[in-house]
Amino acid sequence: MAKNQNYSLAEFSVDLLKIRKKYQSKEPIKSSAQSFVNDLLQLLFPHFSESEYFNSNEIESKIYLLRRNLNMILTSLNGKLKNDANKYANDFFEKLPLIYKKLYKDAETIYEGDPAAESLDEVILAYPGFFAIAIYRIAHELYNLKIPLLPRVLSEYAHQITGIDIHPGAKIGTSFFIDHGTGIVIGETTSIGKNVKIYQGVTLGALSVQKELAKKKRHPTIEDDVIIYSNAVILGGSTTIGKGSIIGGNVWLTRSIPPSSIVQHRSEISFKDGFNNDEINFII
Repeated sequence: MAKNQNYSLAEFSVDLLKIRKKYQSKEPIKSSAQSFVNDLLQLLFPHFSESEYFNSNEIESKIYLLRRNLNMILTSLNGKLKNDANKYANDFFEKLPLIYKKLYKDAETIYEGDPAAESLDEVILAYPGFFAIAIYRIAHELYNLKIPLLPRVLSEYAHQITGIDIHPGAKIGTSFFIDHGTGIVIGETTSIGKNVKIYQGVTLGALSVQKELAKKKRHPTIEDDVIIYSNAVILGGSTTIGKGSIIGGNVWLTRSIPPSSIVQHRSEISFKDGFNNDEINFII
């Protein structure tokens, strides 16, 4: 933007004003989106709530208020919506019972699978993995409605708080379990089945980041009942991890494995050659 060293603050201010007028946002999207999703979670789970509801009419009124708030956020998307903002808001809230059902199932799975969890309340209130999954499931429904920008704003909010990066476009089945979670990356075209458990540092990514591949399946498919241990890296749109498989820590995979496989990384020290000999071992 700066034209030369004599580009004054007055000239800079004029240019900024032109940009802001062109943008024409009625709401601060980032902060409004964060407030909306926190209010929604407070409604769904009393663990987060700052309010007390005495009857179902009060809850229904809160839902209408949240729907109005979402409508206002969508109206601020600078003309990027293909349909009326109110229709998108209505369509999203029709999915709310299903979102809640999936999230409660996720929380139960985490509680039942983690010996350190003393209660379901602890999982919902204190586990970063559950918070990241909750934001993902909300953002994913908005993504499915083809709403621009907002799903990514929400996913980055969860990323900022938890260190877990789940693209809203990823497809994740029920009873999803993130243990610890810091450093997990799940790419846009990842497909994850039911009852999958993932530990910290796992990357489900792409082999290539070329822009022309944006509409292609670039990320792996993880079938039902798979466990992926910490710091494993699984890459590629044609890579499928078969049902019931176990992927050990630090494994690097760029090809498919059959169901019920056990894949582990073994680092052998060769004293003769003086270097590590890294191997991937398959137990099928």
